[in-house]
Amino acid sequence: MTSAYLRPPWAARVIGGRMARLFRPSVVSLLSVRGRASGQWRSTPVAILERDGREYLVGAYGHTEWSRNLRAAGTGRLTRRGRVEEFGVVEVPVEQRPPLIEAYLAQYGKLPTVGRTFRALPDPADHPTFQITDRRAPARTA
Repeated sequence: MTSAYLRPPWAARVIGGRMARLFRPSVVSLLSVRGRASGQWRSTPVAILERDGREYLVGAYGHTEWSRNLRAAGTGRLTRRGRVEEFGVVEVPVEQRPPLIEAYLAQYGKLPTVGRTFRALPDPADHPTFQITDRRAPARTA
């Protein structure tokens, strides 16, 4: 497995995701995944690709911590418009990623740093891609 990763610029990491969730809530969701070593929930803003009635998470910056955690856990949570839903994932094989990456770039390529990131990491193997499956409301704890 490759481990290509491009660290987002400071402004994108610290300010961009927070601001995007405020100003573009229809585009940016909050992904939460349990850490593969700690078991603690880790959260990051993501843009979800919708294509042919399916939803996908694309690792635009490469093999990020969230993608590694999601691969290990196989499940996560998405917070969208104030609602939380749990989901499962199936990782998309590398040979099936190019059309999904094209669609992701068509939809989000004009966002700051997204197009630049895909130019710097052009190999589809460098962009973990997961199909969201098995969505459900999270279990309530007493």
